[in-house]
Amino acid sequence: MKQRRHTPEQVIRKLAEGEKLLNQGGDIAEVCRQLEITQSTWHRWRNQYGGMKANDAKRLKELEKENVRLKRIVANQALDNDMLRYIAEGKF
Repeated sequence: MKQRRHTPEQVIRKLAEGEKLLNQGGDIAEVCRQLEITQSTWHRWRNQYGGMKANDAKRLKELEKENVRLKRIVANQALDNDMLRYIAEGKF
């Protein structure tokens, strides 16, 4: 099976479609086959995106990106501080 990435909007759309199919009496295996995803993907998506709207998921992804960027900045500052401390002690 070809591996693909879904955008948060696509994930939420597929979850909504899957919920409709489940409410109509379908089972999870059948729903996953129609959505062309695995059952583990279905459960992971439901845990991560369950109950979200598309704009909420988009904002979550933006916040995650910003968080990664900020962590990188803090790590660089910590390295700079360690370097300056090392130089100030005269160990170079």
